[in-house]
Amino acid sequence: MGDVWSMVHAERAALIDDLEDLDAARWEEPSLCGGWTVHDVVAHLVDSAGTTKIGFVVGLARAGFDFDRQNARGVLRHRGASPQETLARLRRVASRRSTPPAPLDSRLVEEVVHGEDIRRPLGLTRSYPEEAVVRALRLQARTPASFGGAKELVGRVRLTAPDADVSIGDGSEVSGPALSLLLAVSGRRVALADLDGPGVPVLVAAS
Repeated sequence: MGDVWSMVHAERAALIDDLEDLDAARWEEPSLCGGWTVHDVVAHLVDSAGTTKIGFVVGLARAGFDFDRQNARGVLRHRGASPQETLARLRRVASRRSTPPAPLDSRLVEEVVHGEDIRRPLGLTRSYPEEAVVRALRLQARTPASFGGAKELVGRVRLTAPDADVSIGDGSEVSGPALSLLLAVSGRRVALADLDGPGVPVLVAAS
């Protein structure tokens, strides 16, 4: 459990470093997360980092048990008047260990997938620790779609990541970098171009 938090904290710190000198106008560019700008995703990460189990349940109830509405409210609550204000808020919560009622590896999904939601449109790259990516991918593969995962999808394809010596699922093979597989099963179509194999049309149809 401590190792997971070390990885989570390292990813938050790396993202803060990447955004430190980013021009304010670029914060308003569309992210890979549909309907959200880069600034919105950073605000969501502030919200996520500070969320407790009780706070999550209360917030979800107030949002009428609508996850999208709950997330949108979190973005509005934590998005500062300027990018630097939002970044300062992310700094303040970067070392926290609070989490909603979900497996701890969900914090890795948050940091890696949303990290790419931000970095790819900005032309930024990061070499993520293999363990962080693989743990996030394995969690997505066993999490139902109703909770943002790809369990049902992975029942129809086999995800193979030669760079991480990982193979998950049954069915037609989809092969490519572990990070691209993680993004693809998390609904990021941009990663599909990195993948090969007879199972790719299944991912295309599902995204």
